[in-house]
Amino acid sequence: MLLLHVLIAIPRSFPGASLVRFATLTEYLEAKSEPEVDNMATSLIAGPAAEFPERKESGADVLRVGVIGFGYWGPNIVRNFHGQEHSTVVAVCDKSPKSLQRVRSTYPSIVCTHDCNELLTSPDIDLIAVVTPVWTHYELAKAALENGKHVFVEKPFTTTTAQAEELIELADRKNLKIMVDHTFLFTGAVKRIRQFIDDGTLGKLYYYDSTRVNLGLFQHDVNVIWDLAPHDLSIMDYVIDEKPEAVVATGQGHLNGIANIAFMTLYYPNNVIGHINVNWLSPVKVRTTLIGGEKKMLVWNDIEVDEKIKIYDKGVQMGSAEGVYQMLVSYRTGDMWAPKVEQVEALKMEANYFVDCILNNKTPFNDGQAGLRIVRMLEAADESLKQKGKIIQL
Repeated sequence: MLLLHVLIAIPRSFPGASLVRFATLTEYLEAKSEPEVDNMATSLIAGPAAEFPERKESGADVLRVGVIGFGYWGPNIVRNFHGQEHSTVVAVCDKSPKSLQRVRSTYPSIVCTHDCNELLTSPDIDLIAVVTPVWTHYELAKAALENGKHVFVEKPFTTTTAQAEELIELADRKNLKIMVDHTFLFTGAVKRIRQFIDDGTLGKLYYYDSTRVNLGLFQHDVNVIWDLAPHDLSIMDYVIDEKPEAVVATGQGHLNGIANIAFMTLYYPNNVIGHINVNWLSPVKVRTTLIGGEKKMLVWNDIEVDEKIKIYDKGVQMGSAEGVYQMLVSYRTGDMWAPKVEQVEALKMEANYFVDCILNNKTPFNDGQAGLRIVRMLEAADESLKQKGKIIQL
């Protein structure tokens, strides 16, 4: 049995993606000048019909993938879906002739086209990966699902919860799978963190505190929260059993009116708190997360090559004695140890996992519902940001 899937990846260089956000691709085209629209029509819609290779029967199920976009992240998507035992990339779409030439040079067997509709409507493609600016995700994913394709979508899932809910309902109705590309969930470090929380190594969880800062890259269609925070929000959603009850966000935009530095706080049941610091204006790149528990504390430095995770046997205990009116505080300082972290390419693991979920009819843990939860938190953060840090209930 041979199944087909299409992978849509629109590069950040997609015309206008870095200039303004539009509700639909139609609105974008209407906003362009007539020559530009003609050029867009030529490059994305009216290209010569692509001829996909004929299907070949094999002993194993093989998913056929189409990739729309070959910009920053698209090459990684193609590399990790192509050549797997149970998946192969058969087509790539991009508006840039230079990008398509890169595809032809590296993968001579892959069909190249300027027309994404050829991939969306082809009966010879099963999986669509949407690796594009977030404002394009909804329409591309919807078109893929309507044409019977499973969908792989770059984070964040959509720009609104309403869009995410509609895509989830459409996929369920058509018995199709959605996976949101939360790549960090497949790293060895995040797997170990979840293990240490689940097996009680850290004890009762107190906090998750992340710093994710660097110089650039400035975006013009989303703020720094939508650009960087989804990484940590997806990790928190994965490793913390409880779901947040409220969100507070503060920040400021210094250059183009869009927030380039922000602080996001999430309030969970049982006094658990999450905090994320994201910044495009940092002189240094920092990727450090502190996770505090009743028994032990964990430091994850993703920039470290060897000892990415360190666990500290440190903590504080509060007590009181009869007749003593002030709390008695004792500090515990023990050993530090760096557990072994599996060195794997997370995106390869993620691609393999999605293929397995499709072939064996399993629901990915980073499915549309997981993507929806992240979008809901991002929307709440946006609302809080607009109101100077007002607490927003989820």
